[in-house]
Amino acid sequence: MALGKDYARQDCAVARALEVVGERWTMLIIRDALYGVRRFSDFLARLDIPRAVLSQRLQSLVDAGVLEKAGHEYVITETGKELWPVVHALARWGERHFGDSAPVRLYCHAGCGARLAADGTCPECARPVPLEEVELRPGPGAPVRDDPVSVALREPHRMLTPVRA
Repeated sequence: MALGKDYARQDCAVARALEVVGERWTMLIIRDALYGVRRFSDFLARLDIPRAVLSQRLQSLVDAGVLEKAGHEYVITETGKELWPVVHALARWGERHFGDSAPVRLYCHAGCGARLAADGTCPECARPVPLEEVELRPGPGAPVRDDPVSVALREPHRMLTPVRA
């Protein structure tokens, strides 16, 4: 039996969410949008994604209200920002179970510099850290890539701040 193309017969919030974010490239686009990537060309260079696929995924995220189009940029919405805990948890889970080396990216509390705990709290300040206070830093396992976004992210970068590659 062929695999269905949607979850129409599933009456489940997880299935409905997967309709929006369950495709292989989509969470990577959301991750980069949280990092501050906004331009089509920057998503394209950073993700090594086929142009047509990127165009389709960006449009589906705009249609779902996860991103909004602002001129030539794609800006993450409040709905999209709510995916931050999912992205963070998935990254930490991947590090624990599938990481070949040290972490590629470190998510730190900009206020004190401590690395966020797996649950998104600051172990030093003993409180949840709002997305706007998260600083992205290259980890010891960061590969040396030469696309403009990766070059810009070699320095500490506050989440949501536009990446100017």
